[in-house]
Amino acid sequence: MSERLCVMSVHAHPDDESSKGAATIARYAAEGVATVLVTCTGGEEGDILNPAMDRPEVREHLAEIRANELAEAAKVIGYDEVVLLGFRDSGMPGTPANLDPRNFANAPLELAVGRLVAAVRRTRPHVMITYDEDQRGYPHPDHLRTHEISVAAYELAGDPHAYPEAGEPFAPLKLYYSARFREHLVARHEKFLELGLESPYAQRIAEGWLDRLSGAVPTSFIDVRGFIDVRQRALLAHETQIDPNSPHWFGLPPEAEEELSASDAFALARSRVGETRLPEHDLFEGVRELVAS
Repeated sequence: MSERLCVMSVHAHPDDESSKGAATIARYAAEGVATVLVTCTGGEEGDILNPAMDRPEVREHLAEIRANELAEAAKVIGYDEVVLLGFRDSGMPGTPANLDPRNFANAPLELAVGRLVAAVRRTRPHVMITYDEDQRGYPHPDHLRTHEISVAAYELAGDPHAYPEAGEPFAPLKLYYSARFREHLVARHEKFLELGLESPYAQRIAEGWLDRLSGAVPTSFIDVRGFIDVRQRALLAHETQIDPNSPHWFGLPPEAEEELSASDAFALARSRVGETRLPEHDLFEGVRELVAS
């Protein structure tokens, strides 16, 4: 009997799972693929970006609220399981939170990798998705550490000598990075201008933002037509983090969004399935045959 395919996404904070690759996960979930979300921190240091939620009682219980938002967003996307690694949000460099010994960036790397290895061995994902090492566009310590532990877990989860207490060894077959490609962002900017709308990208582009974006070169493009609205609905589940009036997320009419967001982009970082013909249009290319055999 063939094994059920499984994909694991590893993200730094609640809401990252909604802004990166949500439609792809929704598509695979609809196809019957097992879907696992790993969230490394509780997002306690996140700013409240929705003015309607910026209230004292919300700020006081932000960690609990963000956990509830994450659970709702994961349900919208179609994740079968959410794994919380249990680390505290590290905040940005130079902030008091960044010095807290409980935070993700300050935790021993071996401890964080071990927790992720245990999750990999228990859920047995054939494909893992995370961030690449080039985070110049948003150099949050938690995103950088998420990259570090994801690569390490991919390499070590199948090693019987590594973390023997973390369960039976299992080696994922492919590792991908979420990729934002400049052409897509430029096209979004130009679509705002074409429609006579003020572009939320204009000032950042003028300041050289495009040159600081993540450097992962896309190799794999997943057709997500029919699932594009999932990202919008999942983002809205994060009421504290997402302003429903944000032109960045919701400024284009649905037909323009469908046109511009017809595919999600990823960069193949590691593979154990042999030679891969690029570009890919399925993250399980080469995996399906191995799992079914």
